[in-house]
Amino acid sequence: MLLMTIESVTKSYVERKLVEEISFGINEGDRVGLIGINGAGKSTLLKLLAGLEEPDSGRIIRASDAVVSYLPQNPNFKDENTVLDQVFGGHWERMRVLRDYERAISASDIKNDHIMMLTAEMDRLNCWELEADAKNILTRLGITDYSSRIRDLSGGQRKRVALATALIQPSDLLILDEPTNHLDNDTIEWLERKLMERKGALFMVTHDRYFLDRVTNRIMELEGGNIYSYDGNFSYFMEKKLERHENLKATEEKKKSLYKKELAWMRQGAKARTTKQKARIQRFENLEDEVAGGDSTETLDFSVGTSRLGKKIIEAKEVTKSIGGKVLVKDFTYVMTRGERLGILGANGTGKTTLLRLLSGELEPDSGDIQRGETLKIGFFKQETPFLDPEQRAIDYIRDGGEFITTSDGQKISASSMMERFLFPRSDHYTPVGKLSGGEQRRLYLLKILMESPNMLLLDEPTNDLDINTLQILEEYLDDFPGPVIIVSHDRYLLDKLAEKLLIFTNDGIKEFTGNYDLFRKAERELEKEEAVKTKPEPKREKTKENTNKLSFTELREWETIEDRITELELKIEGKLKEMEAYASDFERLGLLLREKEILDSNLDKLMDRWMYLSSKADN
Repeated sequence: MLLMTIESVTKSYVERKLVEEISFGINEGDRVGLIGINGAGKSTLLKLLAGLEEPDSGRIIRASDAVVSYLPQNPNFKDENTVLDQVFGGHWERMRVLRDYERAISASDIKNDHIMMLTAEMDRLNCWELEADAKNILTRLGITDYSSRIRDLSGGQRKRVALATALIQPSDLLILDEPTNHLDNDTIEWLERKLMERKGALFMVTHDRYFLDRVTNRIMELEGGNIYSYDGNFSYFMEKKLERHENLKATEEKKKSLYKKELAWMRQGAKARTTKQKARIQRFENLEDEVAGGDSTETLDFSVGTSRLGKKIIEAKEVTKSIGGKVLVKDFTYVMTRGERLGILGANGTGKTTLLRLLSGELEPDSGDIQRGETLKIGFFKQETPFLDPEQRAIDYIRDGGEFITTSDGQKISASSMMERFLFPRSDHYTPVGKLSGGEQRRLYLLKILMESPNMLLLDEPTNDLDINTLQILEEYLDDFPGPVIIVSHDRYLLDKLAEKLLIFTNDGIKEFTGNYDLFRKAERELEKEEAVKTKPEPKREKTKENTNKLSFTELREWETIEDRITELELKIEGKLKEMEAYASDFERLGLLLREKEILDSNLDKLMDRWMYLSSKADN
């Protein structure tokens, strides 16, 4: 079923044409990942699809009964709303009844006639499962106080509430703008599974390459106002894009070769005496324009030279730091070595950024000691982009970091050339910073730090708001960077490629792991399997007033049936395993059974998470 058709759509913003006569369709079952450099117009295209903006020309045709749900990159909220008001604030009837019911039970006696009437409505509309799903999604996204006011939430928490709102609303097309921002790695993996199980079409912008690989079945690239579509995931896209660029390169080489031959003919004194000669001269002039207008940017050597780095880098001994009464770093000891690639993992708010600030000298420890080498020059790329003078020209901002960067062989690369390498065409060099998109400003900030020629880098969530093209350039730079690098990131692809050791923030302190993210996750899964064998749900027991009176009326109903639902799912999984044994030689049937088992496993995981939450609440 065709959900949406985009026909010859053009959209400009300020003085820049973002999309130019693009056409494509979105079908039921499509899971599309939209990629492109910052400022290319990705978020604008999502707004067009969501109906929040209108095209300058062309048209967007939506199926008459198609429902669209949209997660913006920067959601707007009413500060007075509670979390549940926000999640259930749509016009859909079941959401309205749920919202009214939640308000009623928080303000009235549970035997009140009004509540009894709403309970009947909940039963009639089968709302109980929807509410449980909503609270489960919020809990998985780290939001457990459903009555919190939006005004009291951090920016990251607001984004997660907006994501929950988009996920809970039933829709034919789900549009997501950077859904993985502000999520830790475990939550991103949960979101992957959630989207893969979801029915309906998906259209999203994300820089998370593993996410794109696992969730999408179609990649669209927005480049120069045009749309290029590839049927496949991100890995397939990279393969086909390379082929396209190789073909373009071959075409350009042919043009240059022909141009040289024609130039030699012109230098011999070609005279425009005949119609044939005039046509050839005209072709030469057209060819000259094409060659001159081609991409003349040369590939730059990223074997960057840095200032001398002494034997001592950073030595931390028994460092402890508290902020706002919460201990974030405790008894941390570590000796940094030359060329080390260190990744830092942990849930949001556990102290990762605090550790970077301590290592950089921006914060002083409450106790313990941090020593830094005398020759150490740290480049600290922070989560928050520092204030940029909106009137300052982009090239002048970069030159504040340095006029040149020197390679290991002594070659000097100018600020202008580095800007081109970091995807700023010469036409943008003198653009006021205030006219650049947020992602472009972020890219500019990164480049300035690199132009300062540091010999050690601290990168705090470098992938936030950076496009995939910029991330690939950054990875190329870091591959050749001779000094130590510490990266805090939820980008699993980046950590897999660059990190050789991990520091993991846990409830028991900071743990070390030798290896990249993929090896760490494999080790964790093995541990989880061992723990799962040891820990199974307790036998079903009678629910007494003593252990249930802390549950709400809704949660009590769910608590009374959840163990039966768990048992039912476990029996289904056992049945699938037996079927898989029976069809072990039928690879097609085995693949189908495996996918069915994965869905059952995922549903069981969700129920177990909910069971643990309700159990802890009932027993407290």
